[in-house]
Amino acid sequence: MIDSTKEQVLRLLKDVWESDEFKLQDTTRARALRLELVTRLLSGVMTDNERAQLHGLPNGCRMREGAKILSKENLTCGEYVWVGENAILDASGGLELGAHVTIGSGVFVWSHTSVLSSLLGQNQSGNPWIRRSLTRIGKHSFVGGPSVINPGVTIGERCVILPMSVVTTDVPDGTMFGGSPASLRRNIDEAWLARERQKFSEN
Repeated sequence: MIDSTKEQVLRLLKDVWESDEFKLQDTTRARALRLELVTRLLSGVMTDNERAQLHGLPNGCRMREGAKILSKENLTCGEYVWVGENAILDASGGLELGAHVTIGSGVFVWSHTSVLSSLLGQNQSGNPWIRRSLTRIGKHSFVGGPSVINPGVTIGERCVILPMSVVTTDVPDGTMFGGSPASLRRNIDEAWLARERQKFSEN
């Protein structure tokens, strides 16, 4: 970028900042959100393991750009979790991720819903009609993106959620679910894993 173009960009930023149209609220909520937004902006230049560390995720975790954690103080996360680009992890109602879980790009994991807030015409911030429910994804599970995990759902250990799925009910250990709403596609047992490992070694 040539110097004159850089100067133009800086002038534009200054003009916006000083404009009467550009207003920032000085409330407790705005201050908290602003800190989160600035942190997210700066994390754009971090590597995936640096970004995971910034968000307090444990050893071996990686978090790609654009991924977001809501209410991270309510997140319990195991080691070596991978979170893909633009995934949203909503921990406001409690979220548990086991070790070696993969959250694919564009996956939305929810632990709250504001459906009643809208239907009752009370969608203002802090309304009493938001339902929060603990959502769990067991260790060694894979959630392909983009998929949606509904609030309060438990996905068991060593499960596969196929891409483009909407999970509305609990998923038992060692199963593959897919579709909208997601349903059982197959069991994941040792024989199936052995066949998949054999295919992998042949390629």
